[in-house]
Amino acid sequence: MASEEASLRALESLMTEFFHDCTTNERKREIEELLNNFAQQIGAWRFCLYFLSSTRNDYVMMYSLTVFENLINKMWLGVPSQDKMEIRSCLPKLLLAHHKTLPYFIRNKLCKVIVDIGRQDWPMFYHDFFTNILQLIQSPVTTPLGLIMLKTTSEELACPREDLSVARKEELRKLLLDQVQTVLGLLTGILETVWDKHSVTAATPPPSPTSGESGDLLSNLLQSPSSAKLLNQPIPILDVESEYICSLALECLAHLFSWIPLSASITPSLLTTIFHFARFGCDIRARKMASVNGSSQNCVLGQERGRLGVLAMSCINELMSKNCVPVEFEEYLLRMFQQTFYLLQKITKENNAHTVKRRLEELDERSEVEQELRLLLMHSQEQEKRGPWSYIEKFTDFLRLFVSVHLRRIESYSQFPVVEFLTLLFKYTFHQPTHEGYFSCLDIWTLFLDYLTSKIKSRLGDKEAVLNRYEDALVLLLTEVLNRIQFRYNQAQLEELDDETLDDDQTEWQRYLRQSLEVVAKVMELLPTHAFSTLFPVLQDNLEVYLGLQQFIVTSGSGHRLNITAENDCRRLHCSLRDLSSLLQAVGRLAEYFIGDVFAARFSDALTVVERLVKITLYGSQIKLYNIETAVPSVLKPDLIDVHAQSLAALQAYSHWLAQYCSEAHRQNTQQFVSLISTTMDAITPLISTKVQDKLLLSACHLLVSLATTVRPVFLIGIPAVQKVFNRITDASAQRLVDKAQVLVCRALSNILLLPWPNLPENEQQWPVRSINHANLISALSRDYRSLKPNAIAPQRKVPLDGTKVIIHQTLSVLEDIVENISGESTKSRQICYQSLQESVQVSLALFPAFIHQPDVTDEMLSFFLTLFRGLRVQMGVPFTGQIIQTFLNMFTREQLAESILHEGSTGCRVVEKFLKILQVVVQEPGQVFKPFLPSIIALCMEQVYPIIAERPSPDVKAELFELLFRTLHHNWRYFFKSTVLASVQRGIAEEQMENEPQFSAIMQAFGQSFLQPDIHLFKQNLFYLETLNTKQKLYHKKIFRTTMLFQFVNVLLQVLVHKSHDLLQEEIGIAIYNMASVDFDGFFAAFLPEFLTSCDGVDANQKSVLGRNFKMDRDLPSFTQNVHRLVNDLRYYRLCNDSLPPGTVKL
Repeated sequence: MASEEASLRALESLMTEFFHDCTTNERKREIEELLNNFAQQIGAWRFCLYFLSSTRNDYVMMYSLTVFENLINKMWLGVPSQDKMEIRSCLPKLLLAHHKTLPYFIRNKLCKVIVDIGRQDWPMFYHDFFTNILQLIQSPVTTPLGLIMLKTTSEELACPREDLSVARKEELRKLLLDQVQTVLGLLTGILETVWDKHSVTAATPPPSPTSGESGDLLSNLLQSPSSAKLLNQPIPILDVESEYICSLALECLAHLFSWIPLSASITPSLLTTIFHFARFGCDIRARKMASVNGSSQNCVLGQERGRLGVLAMSCINELMSKNCVPVEFEEYLLRMFQQTFYLLQKITKENNAHTVKRRLEELDERSEVEQELRLLLMHSQEQEKRGPWSYIEKFTDFLRLFVSVHLRRIESYSQFPVVEFLTLLFKYTFHQPTHEGYFSCLDIWTLFLDYLTSKIKSRLGDKEAVLNRYEDALVLLLTEVLNRIQFRYNQAQLEELDDETLDDDQTEWQRYLRQSLEVVAKVMELLPTHAFSTLFPVLQDNLEVYLGLQQFIVTSGSGHRLNITAENDCRRLHCSLRDLSSLLQAVGRLAEYFIGDVFAARFSDALTVVERLVKITLYGSQIKLYNIETAVPSVLKPDLIDVHAQSLAALQAYSHWLAQYCSEAHRQNTQQFVSLISTTMDAITPLISTKVQDKLLLSACHLLVSLATTVRPVFLIGIPAVQKVFNRITDASAQRLVDKAQVLVCRALSNILLLPWPNLPENEQQWPVRSINHANLISALSRDYRSLKPNAIAPQRKVPLDGTKVIIHQTLSVLEDIVENISGESTKSRQICYQSLQESVQVSLALFPAFIHQPDVTDEMLSFFLTLFRGLRVQMGVPFTGQIIQTFLNMFTREQLAESILHEGSTGCRVVEKFLKILQVVVQEPGQVFKPFLPSIIALCMEQVYPIIAERPSPDVKAELFELLFRTLHHNWRYFFKSTVLASVQRGIAEEQMENEPQFSAIMQAFGQSFLQPDIHLFKQNLFYLETLNTKQKLYHKKIFRTTMLFQFVNVLLQVLVHKSHDLLQEEIGIAIYNMASVDFDGFFAAFLPEFLTSCDGVDANQKSVLGRNFKMDRDLPSFTQNVHRLVNDLRYYRLCNDSLPPGTVKL
């Protein structure tokens, strides 16, 4: 024993030194190496057994258990059976002797180590493993320990990691399923016993005048009076030990429910018991009683009591999340819902003492009593995961699961009152104590509204009957959601929302408003008339305030001033303007419900809205509210600008309605429509100025684009206001707008001239005049650009003038946008566009070589050319397009490509990617026009670009290169495989003739190499490309692929699965292996599989033959992929088992 004693002292000393603040990292590495070597030697476990029974040092105990864990999980096969018996006997005895004195994390770790042995040896060599656990649970002294063992067993054996063979995993699950009924019976017994024992002693309080439940609702929810009576019993006050046992039992149930199927094992008495405990979360009185006299112990009791409610709801939610419900379980489900809605009613019950909101706030208390316990040991942290919890969050999860998974199932039950449920959900939603809670509830309403909409669309229910049933609830919801976004009703809460910090491209306030408006829109879809009559009067009220501001404007020395100065008036104005802004967004969001089939039916409502919007946009522009002085400029000025911008945006949302009105007006030639458009232009034009704030300027520009592109009235170009915009943009002396606005205005002006007018024949489109005007517009916009001369930019000057760069950027951004927006239009529009652009395009090609060493300029030029190729390549004609391609191919030499990719960072890579994108457009062109370029494009890819990027870990350029290779193959298959009529008629007899074989092989090899690289996005993309080529072109069936590449690819994909390097793509890889193997199943089973297994290292001959035998010769996809994953799992498992122990002994 002396050596064991000495070793223990040495280990304690090493551990203390390791965790001491003064120990250097180098010394820590030495100690770590020493400890690792000691753990790996044969017989180290005997020392560890002694250490565990003889030390009180937490670090030493944790280290010793880690040694056991390593031995059991990685070396167990090689441990002599006598040693195994000794370990199986000693560790449970140790646990039994010390479980009450060990720190919880050591106790839990020891339980896990014993369960690990059971995972390997039960039932063959450790037949009493599970019986022991059941005995521990049944003995009152060891019940908590038994429950911890049970939960650990459920976690480790029901869903084990990959360090077991598939056969063993299946065996364990079956063994556990056999025990489920017994285990659930035991857990039910424990919970019922505790409840009954404490219920007897619970004092029943006298009924109070405010405690009466709303009887009708309750009797609706709970058909049997006995259920209601049971749930109305007072909640017992539990002692600490009982609460601890109940919490462990509920944790066990939650984990068991996560994997056992819904069946008769889950009895009504178990469900009722769980619901009893769920009441702990929503019964404030019971929690309050626990905190009498303010003692901290009782405070902890209150927190624990709340936690029992949370754990019970976790159990319920686990059952709820299962979508596949056996018929015999449906009745249980209905009972569960009835009991849960009883709880919902308790939560939302109002009485004198509590408002619903205060009640929810109390239920949402977070535990601050439990301290985080951390013990830094080696590289791991064993931590009791008992962070903050919230009963309300769990309850909201339940409601979400009910609506999303089970509503369609339950709605058909006559005894389930859905409308009453919605009433409770309404109260629950609008009394949430936190914004997050409210958002979560809005999500639930969205799910419900989607369900109703799809039910009506699928004609499962009679539309009128369905809507009549839910109409009152929906109108109530709409009104309350609208109230919630208005400062008039909800100022305190709305002011808490952050409107500055961006999260996912939106602020907290924007998210709040967006989610609320989505609910409003969904109600509008179901009940358009109600929704409109609810929203419009509210908008009207706020508009009156806004339109009334004109009377308070006075002229001062420096301009116009708003004569509202009293603090209270300013605050009320601020709230009204914020509300108007929100309501304008709401009105805009509803625009889609006035168009299409319902245009005529809802015409007058829509016209009322549009006329209002036109009126207020003109009003804002005329009295220039955006430039007005106010008493609180930091608040009121942004408010006024926002309202003006939102009114323009709302009007823009109605552009599709205006377009439909335009086609109607064309038939009737109505003056009303002309007036709407003219007035709108009068509102827009003053805002297109450098003196207007960007937010407002851009809103005006977007509205102008919509008028020009979506509405397209014939008379638009003749409106004086539009002429004014044309003159401003083409005037060289006028100050240029900010980039984004300049691009938008130019797009609008170009579209006015290029887009065909709706409802007019070709001969009335006035193309000759419009063509001349468009040429003049482009000429004015590109005036400075066309004057640039390539020879003026000397090649030796690496940095051309900044002014030149600015001209290039400003012109190309405008021209590129114009081309992009015309690319999907009629041939005539594109012809006119190219005629106007022709000179600028030729200038660009001439300038390109002079800027080849300027990646920022090259990037912009290539963007322009890419857009030209996508939109106007037909108009540019074959000779000129060919000239462009040849120029690019000449400029992008190997040296230039290397410079761009390796030395110019992300901009250089972007340049090469744009170039490859242009080539993607070229190789996709049908016909023979660009076929002569194929050899040089493939050579550029495989001989110049690929060698530079192949070995680089960075994903830059790779995705674009492989897309180009894929498009080359996909759209030019006959370049490689000459398909003859005979071959296509006699498929399988005559092989297709192969051409350009070396290039094809090189491309396939590049695809194969990409599967050996870590980039998962590239892997997924390239696997998809190969599968697409097989689906469309039968790639895997081609002789060259089948005979020389097929099994190389299968091998690579299998190795990827074995190495777990791309685990997220397991399913896709399995399907690809199947598609490849299915080309030649006989070859796969007879030749490839044996060869693959022979080449596998780390497994012996016997294990290889087992792996081969277990791979069944199934030829259907599900069975085959299952066999592939079984092979991969078992191969990894055998390698793990065969990891040999290093020789040598280390003494501490």
